[in-house]
Amino acid sequence: MDPNKAINAGLIYNITTEDYIQFLCSMGHNTASIRKVTKTTTSCNKQKRQALLNLNLPSISIPNLKRDTTVMRTVANAGNINVVYKAIVNSPYGIKVRVEPQILRFNSETKVLTFNVSFISTQKLHGDYRFGSLTWTDGNHFVRIPIAVRTIQFEY
Repeated sequence: MDPNKAINAGLIYNITTEDYIQFLCSMGHNTASIRKVTKTTTSCNKQKRQALLNLNLPSISIPNLKRDTTVMRTVANAGNINVVYKAIVNSPYGIKVRVEPQILRFNSETKVLTFNVSFISTQKLHGDYRFGSLTWTDGNHFVRIPIAVRTIQFEY
């Protein structure tokens, strides 16, 4: 680990207090208990139930892959103004991983982009965690996020 690389990160995964609140909501915590802890007046947004998997962290963890699952991440460009990043996927064993889009193009007007990562199990039984990664690169920066997926009894 080289902390000096953080100065020239390339891409940043921004996250807000509201993102964490919706994450807690998706875990089943009620609005009253969340307000008490966060000292906010925010309410749980029922439309954001997918927040459990979509918390915008620079990692992806799917502890119970039962069916095809897609997660969303958003990155902000922290490097050169005009830059193109390409996805390199190292799939966990027994899991097909698809990234859409596979290319992120940043410029003076486009500074933040969202991408989806889809997971499809090729195994139909319970399994241990399998590990892989997704790396975004512009040829100079290599922004790697780890992936951990555990398949449980697959639903047809």
